[in-house]
Amino acid sequence: MRLDLFLKAGRLCPRRSVAQRICEAGRVSINGSPAKSSHTVKPGDEIIVRSRNKLTNVRVVSLPTTRQTSRHDASTLVEVLNEESLESDRDTGAIRS
Repeated sequence: MRLDLFLKAGRLCPRRSVAQRICEAGRVSINGSPAKSSHTVKPGDEIIVRSRNKLTNVRVVSLPTTRQTSRHDASTLVEVLNEESLESDRDTGAIRS
């Protein structure tokens, strides 16, 4: 299954077009390497998605069997390994010198 389709099915991205854009921007990696949206995802792969304010690390448990995935089924596709908030200095009010 293509990475962009998996990100949408696993509800890691709201739309396929968003998944494609973040892949093009180099914000998604599979097994430690930057990945294009057409990269094939397999069970056991580790995916890291970096959004504006969050870094999510998941392991692919299974692939969806249907085109549309329910919220419950989406949660069974991945195992969340780590999820951390990325705070910028602007958000925290810290002053850099």
